[in-house]
Amino acid sequence: MTAAPFRLPPPKPYRGALPEAVDLAVIGGGVIGICTALYAARAGLKVVVLEKGRVAAEQSSRNWGWIRVQGRDVSEIPIALEAQELWQDLDAEAKGRMGLRQIGVSYLARTDRDMAGFRDWLEDAKPFGVSSHMMTRAKMREVLGGPVGPWIGGLHTPTDMKAEPWVAVPELARMAKAEGVQIIEGCAVRALERTGGAVSGVVTEAGTIVCEQAVLAGGAWSSLFLNRHGVDIPQLSVRATVLATGPLPQVLPGAVAAGGWSARPREDGGYTLAAAGYAELYLGRDTVRHLRRYLPLALSGNFDVHLRGPAPKGFPDALSTPRFWRHDEVSPFERMRVLNPEPNVAKVSEIKRRVAQAYPDMGTVDHIEAWGGMIDVLPDEVPIVDHCAKIPGLVVTTGMCGHGFGIGPAYGRIVADLVQGRDAGHDLSPFALNRAYRVAPDRSGPNI
Repeated sequence: MTAAPFRLPPPKPYRGALPEAVDLAVIGGGVIGICTALYAARAGLKVVVLEKGRVAAEQSSRNWGWIRVQGRDVSEIPIALEAQELWQDLDAEAKGRMGLRQIGVSYLARTDRDMAGFRDWLEDAKPFGVSSHMMTRAKMREVLGGPVGPWIGGLHTPTDMKAEPWVAVPELARMAKAEGVQIIEGCAVRALERTGGAVSGVVTEAGTIVCEQAVLAGGAWSSLFLNRHGVDIPQLSVRATVLATGPLPQVLPGAVAAGGWSARPREDGGYTLAAAGYAELYLGRDTVRHLRRYLPLALSGNFDVHLRGPAPKGFPDALSTPRFWRHDEVSPFERMRVLNPEPNVAKVSEIKRRVAQAYPDMGTVDHIEAWGGMIDVLPDEVPIVDHCAKIPGLVVTTGMCGHGFGIGPAYGRIVADLVQGRDAGHDLSPFALNRAYRVAPDRSGPNI
């Protein structure tokens, strides 16, 4: 197995003629869309996945690769625990090719207030049987081989995992294809076709597919697609910056987030590094409309959010991006096949400096790649996973707030059951679409 850091995939897209009709059309070829298709196909449904660009080319391959329970919103903890079990099953089916490994996740504290926040989260999480526990300064040094700095302790979850995103998600796509799922890349869905208000097909750039069930798993593009159909959700997207080092001394055995930086070991002997809790928000029409709903989150102190200039041309919230187009018109999804933001160069330098200071035994910390990603977010940091009441036949799964990769298999299984009218096995009321405009009070503990 090669666990290389993020790269845009090679030009070998899934091709094929459009099917005339399917049981389920999945819009979006990220981790949740692919997992939904996989589990739906295993239940006997005829499924097509329609991806405007390439499978996993956006946030599903640009993330940190963490598969964690630690720091989750309490409503998501049971789903995150299920996801970890499913990842193990899927990796076993893939004969270990996904780079799955239990490495533990740790959050470090500078202050007593940080420690109190960790304790609050742990108290809420204990009833679910999590392995998380508090660390003293001495225990932190034992578990993490350091680090150097003002850390007084932390929170540690030894059973948390990692996988290599750009290896794992294409592997999931291959598994889905083997189960009979048709995946078509370079094929944007322009709109839903409706009869009596309900889904009766999906209109793609290559033609129409008849179906009565569709799943929208469009990540940062979901809000734009829904808005085209008269459904408004307060979803925004923020830029994150990630980088990969070459092989370095393996002095850090697990994943850690501390003081604005994060790191985790990769299978190729390098590290994936990122700016923990840091996000950049471009100005756009949706930003202005929904900004007040995000103020409680921005003022909570849990995230370092920086407002930037106008969203670049072609981005979902750019001023020039149309909000409506006809079925026979080129859509915004065709004009930008892959949302590929540049990384923040200054932040790349800062991350490397901070990691080198914390782990001097790594030697010179340099990067071989750096990239940006647009994370779809909602005001309460909890995703939407729900039927769309205004459009019968449509299930929406979006707003993963940066943790869609780790929890993806579980949400895929859940959505596949929702499509079939089955019990999802979890309380999904916290993820209701109609709750998205209600801003919940800030929750205790981190959600990095």
